[in-house]
Amino acid sequence: MNQPLQAAYTGYTGEVTSVEQRNRVLRNTYWLLALSMVPTVLGAWIGVATGITRAMGPGMTAIVFLAGAFGFIFAIEKLKNSAAGVPVLLGFTFFMGLMLSRLIGVVLGMANGAGLIMMAFSGTGLIFLGMATMSTVIKRDLSSMGKFLFVGVIMLIVAGIANIWLQSSALMITLSVVAIGIFSAFIIYDLKRVRDGEENNYISATLAIYLDLYNIFQSLLAILGIAGGSRD
Repeated sequence: MNQPLQAAYTGYTGEVTSVEQRNRVLRNTYWLLALSMVPTVLGAWIGVATGITRAMGPGMTAIVFLAGAFGFIFAIEKLKNSAAGVPVLLGFTFFMGLMLSRLIGVVLGMANGAGLIMMAFSGTGLIFLGMATMSTVIKRDLSSMGKFLFVGVIMLIVAGIANIWLQSSALMITLSVVAIGIFSAFIIYDLKRVRDGEENNYISATLAIYLDLYNIFQSLLAILGIAGGSRD
């Protein structure tokens, strides 16, 4: 009901209003995505400085990560239409930074650790730029792609949990490469949903794209740490 009333008041057609709404959601998503990097970096810095995730051990860290991540995601989706949605999302990104600190701490312990982190960050940025550009070029409907990508994520989670005990570097690299491919495709899918008007809540859109970038960065850093890391 609100859209016809808004169109009558402004004199715009429904199509123009819809385009303006999509652009507004996309713009707010980019702004909130940029803001979410601040608590992520803060969480990672505190995690490295305190060593809190190292003290928990791999198994406990995985349990805390899964419980915390799914708990935060549930809360964000419940509060996405309220004023509390943004603070909860930023709290989630702080938590994710904290969980990332274990991997960052290991990489920083290498002689070229800082350089590897910058390479992973730059690579993530380039992938995002490329996928965002592709999302503006692709015209076909990608809604069916989401189901296949979701199945891929579930398989990654199961294999990743198994590798906590297997401790296989080869499997870790394989999973990281697959993850980069899946979440790169997810960036196109998630941005396309906003551009096509299928996602009209910028908090949900930010959450989805943030998780894409987080997993790409984490995977790139894991590959670089295993394949390109050097010890003193």
